[in-house]
Amino acid sequence: MDYRGAVLDVDGTVVRGNDPIPGAPEGYRRIREAGLETLFVSNNPTKAPSAYVDRLGDAGFEVTAEQVVTAGTVATRYLREHHADDELFLIGAPGLREQFAAADLSTTDAVEAADALVASIDHEFDYEDLCEALWVLERDVPFIGTDPDVVIPAPERDVPGSGAIINAVAGVAERDPDAVLGKPSDAAVEVVRERLPHPPETCLLVGDRLNTDIVLGERAGMTTVLVRTGVTDDATLAASDHEPDYVLDSLGDIDRVIG
Repeated sequence: MDYRGAVLDVDGTVVRGNDPIPGAPEGYRRIREAGLETLFVSNNPTKAPSAYVDRLGDAGFEVTAEQVVTAGTVATRYLREHHADDELFLIGAPGLREQFAAADLSTTDAVEAADALVASIDHEFDYEDLCEALWVLERDVPFIGTDPDVVIPAPERDVPGSGAIINAVAGVAERDPDAVLGKPSDAAVEVVRERLPHPPETCLLVGDRLNTDIVLGERAGMTTVLVRTGVTDDATLAASDHEPDYVLDSLGDIDRVIG
């Protein structure tokens, strides 16, 4: 196969924290030397794409902001399309609030003024936030999550992600979200296809998580490559309904796919 593009996950695939995963920088260089256009896609909603230029660059991956899509990117675009004039009650990190402000999306801390609730990872999430989320959703407004990742890789060990908070809100409100964005949502597929405008059968999707990365690749019609450097172990892979086209120990083994 003459591949033309590669979608690469970030955390658990090329870096853990700020450190490169062994073999990943070499694998990335091999992809670029083979002439593939690359796009990094992260389910981290807390930082804008520009923040990844230095983070990935310091780890050995030369990128531009245009080569990065995050759950914040997808959420901001979705909200601009569907809730541009709404007052958004946001449970989320300051970095996500800044992205909303930069996109002229309005947020509110007043329960009664909220037209929609957006839930995401928030390191200061507490009981009062859960109360306010319940009260907002009692008003039957739209409920939107930025991404489904319940657990995310961190430098020392895995930690709760946006999905944990979204699930907590959904549980107390006894209501599922109206939309959960980020990978592998249709909204994310649309952004990826726009940013990497090659026939999907000529593109790779490389990631460490079956239910987000691999499913995104399946939905986009791309060749899927699972790496064992993140959250998926052999038992999880064996029990999954999703079967990647390739399974590699790390991105450093990408020559098995691209030759």
